[in-house]
Amino acid sequence: MSFTIDLTGRTALVTGGGQGIGRAICLSLAEAGAAVLVNDYVPERAESVAKEITSAGGAAEPRPFDVSDYAAVSAALGTGPQPGILVNNAGMAGPVPQGAPAGVSSGAFAQTDPADWNKYFAVNLFGVMNCTHAVLPAMITAGQGRVITIVSDAGRVGEPNMAPYAAAKAGAAGFTRALAREVGRSGVTVNNVALGTVDTVGLEDMAKDSPQFAERLQRQLKRYIVPRFGQPDDVAGLVTFLASPLASWISGQTYPVNGGYSVTM
Repeated sequence: MSFTIDLTGRTALVTGGGQGIGRAICLSLAEAGAAVLVNDYVPERAESVAKEITSAGGAAEPRPFDVSDYAAVSAALGTGPQPGILVNNAGMAGPVPQGAPAGVSSGAFAQTDPADWNKYFAVNLFGVMNCTHAVLPAMITAGQGRVITIVSDAGRVGEPNMAPYAAAKAGAAGFTRALAREVGRSGVTVNNVALGTVDTVGLEDMAKDSPQFAERLQRQLKRYIVPRFGQPDDVAGLVTFLASPLASWISGQTYPVNGGYSVTM
């Protein structure tokens, strides 16, 4: 058996692919030979990553749209090659400024405003469902496909002050498990990758400017078996494996990539 991952001839859609973890996933899939549709709600970010791939000799096109808008998703994917690989990476709490930390903490749930819950579900759950619904018929017709959804340890083992976000991520994970049972006989596999803290915004540099933030990071790091925060490339490798023929007998599963932050089954 060869362990070379070869995705030549496959088309992959990566949501939230314009920066951070999504960018790393796009680059990894392209290096394995896939043609990558780079999604981001900021067109310039999608275009930048697509250009980065094509400049290196790969194949990529930008596909800017908001995953929480089903009509926009359908319109963006209605023409051209249909992806046989979908990576539902877009998440957090919707748009944040470039380089800013993602807003996943909503504070103590008893003090939250119900009107604020929707932003977590719109992207992390309904965005996943929207994109999956749009690409799944073509996968079923083709008799093969990969759906990989990035979820969070917040939804897998729980985190205080993140209840709406955790609920949305747990919902996406449950959706994956149910869908895997529906489409397995059609040759489509559906899996989750659950993340601990991944440094996409330069946490160490931010800590230099704030002793309070630095202290909080050190407290958090004490819970990690591998004493560092994740990097985007730590995620991209597993996603690329799950997208490949080597993972054809894996479905309905959740794989933690978290440095040992949690060790529950």
